[in-house]
Order: sequence, then C-alpha cells, then structure tokens
Amino acid sequence: MPDIIGLGLDSTDIPRIEDVIGRWGERFVQRIFTEGEITYCRRRHRPGIHFAGRFAAKEATMKALGTGFSHDVFWRDIEVVRPGGPPRLILRGGALRRFEMMGGGSSLLTITHSETVALAQVILLGR
Repeated sequence: MPDIIGLGLDSTDIPRIEDVIGRWGERFVQRIFTEGEITYCRRRHRPGIHFAGRFAAKEATMKALGTGFSHDVFWRDIEVVRPGGPPRLILRGGALRRFEMMGGGSSLLTITHSETVALAQVILLGR
C-alpha cells in the first residue's frame, strides 16, 4: 500500500461562489476552471453547486501539495474530471511538477455538498 504523502480538506460556501460568478461572470470562471470543468458544471441543474465543489477540490489539492497559491501552482493546473464513477484529479504544470517532486503516484478525491456548503478532500499517495 502506498504511503500518504499529502492530505487536503476544504469547504466552500456555495452562495459565495454563485455570487462571485454572478458579479464577475466569465472573467472569474475562465480564470479558475478548465473548459472541461465549465462544460460539466453548466450542464447541471444548479451549476453553482458544482463550481463550488470543484473550487473546494482545487483548494484541497493545493493544501495537499503544500503549496497554497505559490510554487507556480495555478488554479487551472488542477482539473476535476468525472469519466464515470467518482471524480478524479488531473494535474498539469506546476501542480504536476510539485506532485512528482513529492514522489506522487496517485490521488484520491471526494466531493460532497449540502444546500450551502461544498466540501472536498484530497489524499495524495506515493509511488
């Protein structure tokens, strides 16, 4: 069994994300989310819930990587995909470089939400 090399947890207020999207629109959405994430969220009945879940997942991933918004890790370097089954992370750019530097082999992601809060947990596993 691989060792846990990183753990991150984040909660995001869904109405806050909905308000930010309402106020800043595409400027915010394009800065934070990948095209695949945007397409996925906009297909949902209440897109804000899914944007908030992905926002929380990105924050949790940055915590698990131990970087926050530094070390050349950017929002769009972290993508949440749902190919059927549970959500998965795809890391690119600075996030991928940091993950590899840590000896990363795989990751686990879970996202859940209530009416007002989205919560995400990320576990990074070694090789």
